[in-house]
Amino acid sequence: MDQLLDQFFNLEIMAAAWPTILRGLGMTLLLCLLVIPLGVIGGLAAALTSLSPRRWVRWPAIALVDLFRAIPPLVLLIFVYAGLPFAGIRMSPFVAVAIAFMLNNSAYYGEVLRAGILSVPRGQAEAARSTGMTHAQTMRAVVLPQGVRNVLPDLISNTVEVVKLTSLASVVSLGEMLHAANLARSVTYNASPITMAALVYLILLWPAVRLVSRWQRRIAV
Repeated sequence: MDQLLDQFFNLEIMAAAWPTILRGLGMTLLLCLLVIPLGVIGGLAAALTSLSPRRWVRWPAIALVDLFRAIPPLVLLIFVYAGLPFAGIRMSPFVAVAIAFMLNNSAYYGEVLRAGILSVPRGQAEAARSTGMTHAQTMRAVVLPQGVRNVLPDLISNTVEVVKLTSLASVVSLGEMLHAANLARSVTYNASPITMAALVYLILLWPAVRLVSRWQRRIAV
């Protein structure tokens, strides 16, 4: 038992590794601040285009959403970072991670937002259009606010998954939190830095997880 505690919960090693993990946390938060808004914007565009009455707009949008949902995010990240240079497109690890995760997250956010838009009764939009509102005004003022509210727990759940997804950035040596913790582990030959990173993720994400559960119970009543 003592050996287990020393290997995974060594407080001295945790304290020594904390500055390194804190720098990694800063990179993780910066990545989230970029990827989440881009994913939401891309998802909204995907949702609206996949609901277009024009087939030549709708079908390519649906195909792209299905494509990026089907490709594992790790495979997509490696393709962007290590594959595109063979086509003469080189980018930093941060840019590669941002692009790969934006494409993946846009597909998932798009499906959630599309479900939210479809959950709004068509009569709401028809009533708004009868007052003289344009299609864009109807979507912005009537349909989207209700649709987002209907799928808010799913949007928060997806955002939690995005934060956890950032740990994959360590594969391309981006200095996010897991990469920093793994570096500390390789220096100390002790898993306590990984335990500390896991605890930081838990502290960051547990309130959001509980909030989603509370909303889902409230909706179910």
